[in-house]
Amino acid sequence: MDSHTLELLGFDKIRELLAGYAACSLGKELARQLEPLQQLEAVRGELGLVSEMVDALGQGLTPPFGGLHDIRLLVKRAAIGSQLTAEQLLEVADTLTCTGNIYRYRMRLPDTHTRLIEMLAPIEDLGHIARTITGCIDGRGHVLDMASRELAQIRQKLIDVEERVQNVIKKLLKDPQLRQILRYPNATVCGDHYVLPVAVNHRHKIQGVVHRTSATGETLFIEPTAIAALSTERAVLKGEEEREIRRVLRKLTGEVAKVAKPLTFAIELLARLDLLTAKARFSRDYHMQEPDLNNEGRLWLRQARHPLLEHLFREEAHQSSSLAREVVPIEVRLGYGFNLLIITGPNTGGKTVCLKTTGLLSLMALAGMHIPAGQGSSVPMFSDILADIGDEQSLEQSLSTFSSHITRIGHILRTADARSLVLLDELGAGTDPTEGAALGRAILDELDRLGCRAMVTTHLGDLKTYAFNNERAENGAVAFDIETLRPTYKLEIGQFGMSNALKIAKRLKLPKGLLNRAHRYLRRRQRRAPELVQLQRLREDAEKARSEALAAAHQAELQAAELREKAAALERERLAAQQLREARLRLIPGDRVRVPKFDKVGKVVRTDFKKNVVVVNLGLGQWDVALEDVFPESS
Repeated sequence: MDSHTLELLGFDKIRELLAGYAACSLGKELARQLEPLQQLEAVRGELGLVSEMVDALGQGLTPPFGGLHDIRLLVKRAAIGSQLTAEQLLEVADTLTCTGNIYRYRMRLPDTHTRLIEMLAPIEDLGHIARTITGCIDGRGHVLDMASRELAQIRQKLIDVEERVQNVIKKLLKDPQLRQILRYPNATVCGDHYVLPVAVNHRHKIQGVVHRTSATGETLFIEPTAIAALSTERAVLKGEEEREIRRVLRKLTGEVAKVAKPLTFAIELLARLDLLTAKARFSRDYHMQEPDLNNEGRLWLRQARHPLLEHLFREEAHQSSSLAREVVPIEVRLGYGFNLLIITGPNTGGKTVCLKTTGLLSLMALAGMHIPAGQGSSVPMFSDILADIGDEQSLEQSLSTFSSHITRIGHILRTADARSLVLLDELGAGTDPTEGAALGRAILDELDRLGCRAMVTTHLGDLKTYAFNNERAENGAVAFDIETLRPTYKLEIGQFGMSNALKIAKRLKLPKGLLNRAHRYLRRRQRRAPELVQLQRLREDAEKARSEALAAAHQAELQAAELREKAAALERERLAAQQLREARLRLIPGDRVRVPKFDKVGKVVRTDFKKNVVVVNLGLGQWDVALEDVFPESS
């Protein structure tokens, strides 16, 4: 897909918005790497998954991503034999626990969510390894005594040595002669050694090792000889403790290495699930719908809204603590009787927004996202979307705005084919109107020859008549409210836009004589081509009839789809009832059954299918229960 078009249409901003709905760094990373897909079935599959997730979220079935970390590098290190730290193992344990939660989440999904169930099926419940890790390491990363018998024994010896050290210290501090030479009457710790604060002039009165001196040099911190031997014993035990902790960590790392392959696969799937859930959350928040995909080049966006414009209005409302402005929806069609749509109307009338909305929503659909448009919207599988929008100057090449546009259009015409969508803004602008119109017609002819789908905006009057002579082209106009002097932003297919310059000038109090003279000039020009006015009316009537016919066809398709869904639901109910009947007829003594009227689960004692009765032990005795009142429980 053309990278310049992605930038022009703001697809990178959509990626960022999408990343904001992801639960962890895994989904955010995939969201920022999102690209349109090229295969129809792949896009349909992704859209189907998003729709199922939207439904799951609506039922309160949110995937439990708690504890999920990007531990792929840690798993690789474990697999090649590198030892993980206690903190790293805790991250792995959190993610392993998450795999178990997702495994159970899949079990709770309704049978109708077939795509989601199939997608999550390969994820194994690796929670038992997480429990092994958390049974050895606490939440602070401290290896517990229960991690190994040897570690528990070493730590018990350390406790014993510590008690002996404390007893020696207490005994020394009770000596009145020793207390006289201390700076203060208690011991302190220097590293791993217990020391006494002795005045420097009494150094010779106590045997031991000097570990440090005070800043003034008046106090020496001495470890008495009686404690030094115990400190040595403790240091040896500390070394043994560290070796045993490393052995425990190596063992736990080995457990992670054993499941490196399924765990890595599960993390990749969880990343995709996070992205999928982000798409569904985005869809619900912006009231989006799943678009229909086709290979026939039919584009129909119903009540389409620009998502970035809606996001902007929400941000404005949040900052001002007011209600958000509403985005005016537009209706866009291509491939239904015409391939080229030439949009005219005054400046600031929303022509560019129409182009960007169409292009951006097409990109979102091809990237497997729902779109902010009405139900039944259809998007073709475009091989490429090519756009030239906005006032761009190429400073590096010292090109003017016009030259920059022509360079870009040249690239588009060399790249586009029958499966492309081309979006050109202000065709023919930036040069002499007569030459610009001639060049614009030639470009439209070339787009027509290529057979691509194209939307072109222009304010050149001569290009408004192009569609009169080409049955594969149609006019479109962005409506303008002359009373308020504001655009309505509604796209009206089948009409061409008027600049409304004279009406605007009148409301803005231009001299009356000047306006009368302008009207005379306009009438002279219009008298030269009365057949164009008549032709325009005929095309408007034809477009109105076509719109009504397409709307009726769409309504009929919705009703047919609703009937198909009802028939499928009835068939599912019939099959479920049949399976339940068969399961009841297979009941044998010892089978577990649920009896709703007792709100208990019991065991079958015996069955009498002739009388349609099952004798069930419910813990409070045996009861005769009608066959249709028992529900077999899976073992």
